[in-house]
Amino acid sequence: MRGFVMMMAAVPLLATGGCVRTAWNVATLPVKAVGKGADVMTTSPKERDEKYVRQQRKQAESDEKERREREKACRKHPDQCEAEPGYAGAGR
Repeated sequence: MRGFVMMMAAVPLLATGGCVRTAWNVATLPVKAVGKGADVMTTSPKERDEKYVRQQRKQAESDEKERREREKACRKHPDQCEAEPGYAGAGR
């Protein structure tokens, strides 16, 4: 009987824990939403640098792919090759 009384006394405490948690989540939701919005709207210097590096790497990969394709085309048809764009040597 004593165990039953203790268990019944603990039920309201356990039941209100969920209510308190829900009330806390509802109360903090606007703060979290504003923080998330500010985070989305602003870009940190680190994020900006990472984006720049990704763009540069992608451009370098694209340039390298074009260069390999030109070299492959020159090996197939050497009479149709043009001079390599960019640095052509000092001619010394």
